[in-house]
Amino acid sequence: MIDSIRGENLLSLDELSREAIVEVLDTAEAFVEVNQRAIKKVPALKGRVVASLFFEESTRTRLSFETAAKRLSADVLSLAVASSSMKKGESLRDTIATVDALGIDAVVMRHQSSGAALQVSRYVPHVRVINGGDGLHQHPTQGLLDAFTIRQVLAERRGTTGVESGSELFEGLHVLIVGDVRHSRVARSDIAAYVALGAEVRIAAPGTLLPECVAQWPVGVARDFDEAIEWADVLGLLRLQRERGSGSFVPTLGEFTATHGLTVERARRIKSDALIMHPGPMNRGIEIDSLVADSSAAVIERQVHNGVPIRMAVLYLSVAGSTEGQGS
Repeated sequence: MIDSIRGENLLSLDELSREAIVEVLDTAEAFVEVNQRAIKKVPALKGRVVASLFFEESTRTRLSFETAAKRLSADVLSLAVASSSMKKGESLRDTIATVDALGIDAVVMRHQSSGAALQVSRYVPHVRVINGGDGLHQHPTQGLLDAFTIRQVLAERRGTTGVESGSELFEGLHVLIVGDVRHSRVARSDIAAYVALGAEVRIAAPGTLLPECVAQWPVGVARDFDEAIEWADVLGLLRLQRERGSGSFVPTLGEFTATHGLTVERARRIKSDALIMHPGPMNRGIEIDSLVADSSAAVIERQVHNGVPIRMAVLYLSVAGSTEGQGS
C-alpha cells in the first residue's frame, strides 16, 4: 500500500492506505481557503507544466483539473484529441512521447481503455501521471472528492473541520451505491475510498448491472433497494452509462427507474439527515428525479465545487512532492 502520494503517480485508490487518502483530504482543506480568495492563486507549481490529455469527453473533470493546475500557477498544455495525430493513426505511446518532448512535469489523462494510465506511467517514468478515469477501472480523484464532500458536510454538522475529525466521521457510516455498478469506475474508486476510511458500503443494482466479480468486493449487496435506502446515511447514485452499452442490460429505462431510481416517493423514506450524491452527468428522471436532485439533501453541486481543491491537492502532492510552496 502507498502511504503518501507525495512525488508519486495517482493511478488507483485501491493502492492507497487510509493515511494517504486522509493526507489528500487534509491538503484539500487548505486549498478550499485559496478558492475563496479574491485572487485564487498560489505559486505552488510555478514553472511546472501539466499536460491535460482527455481521450474521452469530459466537462467536470477536465475543467476542474485545468482550473486546479492554473490556480497552482502551473502552465497547462491541453490536447484536443479530435484534431490530434491520433486521428491519423498515431499510437498512444508516440503521442505521449511527443507531449513529453515539450517538457512536462505531469500528465492528467482520461482514456477509454482500462489500464491506459498505468501504461503511460511506464512510457514516461520521470513524469507524474494522474488518472482522470480509465475505462471501467478507476476514477481516483472522483472517489477522493466524494469522500471529501461527505467529510466536509459531516464535520460542519459537528461544528468542526474535516482535518480535526480525520477519518473518524466515516466509522460506522452506511453508504449505499446505486445503479450501473458494472460499468462504473466511479463506484470502484468510491468503494475503495469509503472502505479504507472505515465506512460500511452496500451496492444496489439490477442483477445485470452488478459486476461479475462482486463476491470479491468489500461490500454487501442490497437485494431490496427500497429497504436499503432506509439503512443508508449516504446514497451515491450512478449514471446509467448507455455509451458503454448499459442500456442493453435493462429491458427499458422506465423499468430501471421503477426498480432502482430515486423517485420523489422513495426520497421521502430516506433518513432526514441522509446525503444524496451523484458524480454527474445526471440522467434526470432515470436514476434520479429532478426534484430530488435539486433538494436540500443533495450535495451534487458541492461535489462539483470540491473537484478543484481536491485536484489542487493531488497535483500539489504528486508534482511538488513536498509541503514547500503552499503558501500565498
